[in-house]
Amino acid sequence: MTANPVLTGDRPTDGADQATAPGPVLWLVRHGETTWNALGLAQGHHNEAALTRRGVRQAWMVAGHLCDQPIRTLYASDLRRALQTAAPLASVLRLPVIPDARLRERCLGTLEGTASASISAADTGLHEGGVAYPDARPTGGESLRDLYRRVAACAGDIRWSLLCGDVAVIAHGGTLRVLRAYLSSVAVEQMRWDPVANGCIERLAIAPAGSAHEPTRR
Repeated sequence: MTANPVLTGDRPTDGADQATAPGPVLWLVRHGETTWNALGLAQGHHNEAALTRRGVRQAWMVAGHLCDQPIRTLYASDLRRALQTAAPLASVLRLPVIPDARLRERCLGTLEGTASASISAADTGLHEGGVAYPDARPTGGESLRDLYRRVAACAGDIRWSLLCGDVAVIAHGGTLRVLRAYLSSVAVEQMRWDPVANGCIERLAIAPAGSAHEPTRR
């Protein structure tokens, strides 16, 4: 599998990221900026936040950059911010959006709606840009291991869809990090937790389900 970030926030990267890879491509897209992103609030499963004007612009930029790709299947988290981001791309591609609750962001329980900067490593399980405590769980929420297992359950459907052509997944920063790690056979304990900007597109060339090149699971 190869990974190439195509966009970061509102700006495209250099043209080298656009090189054509053999076989199907999985396009990972983080939703556009939301009202809660702008306020620095933790969102999780909470569904109140909507895209800001900047977030809507980012959604249309995603559509503009992916409109010429051979995308045949479009998945999205069933949360409002992901569906709003998926809508312009679905419109230009004339594809239905497949909403899937397994692609939701990590549930943060009682911490949802609080300042993201105030949440401790004891709750997130994250430390210095990586997973330090995969079983740390905020009250009423999910651990990183829970999130990993949930996203892994959706990855099989996504890889079967790659048999028909490129696939786009519009979801959340945590979800996309985990999906990328799982498809790369990286265990949750070994995951990095690098920044993923709103409106970011990442290009992954991976083997479809049933392929002889399907990665080995850990």
